[in-house]
Amino acid sequence: MMRRLPILAFFVCLIAASGAAGTLADEPKPETPKEDYYELHKLLVETMDEVERNYVKDISRRELIEAAIQGVLTKLDPYSSYIRPDEVDSFRSSVESEFGGIGIQLGIDDGALTVLSPLVGTPAYRAGLLAGDRIVEINGKSTEGISMDDAVRQLKGKEGTQVTLTVIHPGKAEKEPVKITREVIHVETVMGDRRSADDSWNFMLDDEKRIGYIRITAFSRNTARELRDALAQLKAKNLRALILDLRFNPGGLLPSAIEVSDLFIAEGRIVSTRGRNTEERTWNARKDGTFEGFSMAVLVNRFSASASEIVAACLQDHKRAIVVGERTWGKGSVQNVIELEDGHSALKLTTASYYRPSGKNIHRFPDAKESDQWGVMPDQGYLLKLNDREMVALMEDRKQRDVVQPKQAAEPAPESGEAASKSQSGSEETVDAKPAATDAKPGESLAASGEKDLVDPQLRMAVEYLSGELARADQ
Repeated sequence: MMRRLPILAFFVCLIAASGAAGTLADEPKPETPKEDYYELHKLLVETMDEVERNYVKDISRRELIEAAIQGVLTKLDPYSSYIRPDEVDSFRSSVESEFGGIGIQLGIDDGALTVLSPLVGTPAYRAGLLAGDRIVEINGKSTEGISMDDAVRQLKGKEGTQVTLTVIHPGKAEKEPVKITREVIHVETVMGDRRSADDSWNFMLDDEKRIGYIRITAFSRNTARELRDALAQLKAKNLRALILDLRFNPGGLLPSAIEVSDLFIAEGRIVSTRGRNTEERTWNARKDGTFEGFSMAVLVNRFSASASEIVAACLQDHKRAIVVGERTWGKGSVQNVIELEDGHSALKLTTASYYRPSGKNIHRFPDAKESDQWGVMPDQGYLLKLNDREMVALMEDRKQRDVVQPKQAAEPAPESGEAASKSQSGSEETVDAKPAATDAKPGESLAASGEKDLVDPQLRMAVEYLSGELARADQ
């Protein structure tokens, strides 16, 4: 019995802490009498104790506890999860889109650690690192055979600390040491179609028709502010129409999605949430700060989920924009992040579902049929599903547009781009990128290039719709 008491005490504390955080229901399920709960917890404790004492191999108590927690959560839904202590920092970085580092995207090219692109305005960008640079040493230690995870760990670090890289620039043979001081890196979530000469994003897709293009890759704490700045730039250029690209956007923070929606509608419901143990909440738009006076099209695909579905559904229901592309993923559940162990671990728990302004459901349940109501469907006549080949071409093209190109003397444009092969992918901040095989010159407008229309037929459809709206307005 002496060996069982510590485990029992741990579970009692865990249950009490979880209850204080509001993660347990106030009442047990009707079919389970209250007096049985002690016996059920006792069953779990005894099982853990037997495993710890008698299993054929030694296993730590923490492994057992974490496995038990994960077992509980697998009974719920795919979006509830336990975040271990060694995952907490990475999780917070992904939510905040901020971390301590130098600001580069990384890849493994032919076994060499390679810079895919510096992030504009970061220490790596100011230090002169270029796309294609090979990093052969980190703090004097060779990177030969290094894994992506290990490289990321070595490059990330506390703000104000230094790291020395030994790099070989493209087309050169000599090694160059580069000393860089780490800063808090902000990963941009609002992007344009192409970069300007100073590497900033150009948000105007078609200068003649004044059609803007803004791509949101995730919804972080800074997304609404970044979007507001981009819209202000476009309004200063007499924006007449806007394409908001939410394709491949997995979601993010609910408040961010609400703020983004509020930038485009002046009044009415944005979203509402309802849960079993939470009060119904509604969010409504405010007129102050609304960007109006231009037509809109929202691009979505089957990888647009969660917060991106909130924005698309809101703009569609208020007839502020048409939705173009494919039916979205169908994730209409809200997760609360509950700190455990004084913040050293956490519980991401589904606590509510959200509903679009019309009151319709967004969530795709496991038994949902194609004919059921879920996700966000494109407007009638604007459903355009890409096949696998088109999807890959689109992703490769967009990755290339994210890359900060090395400054070089102007040369005749090649007949076609050359796709670079990557054997592995990963990054300090984002993911692998490689040039797309297209005939468009770097920085060329998608709307101005016939070949680019073939790469992105969904964008072409949105441009055609907005061009028609502008033509009618000019009549």
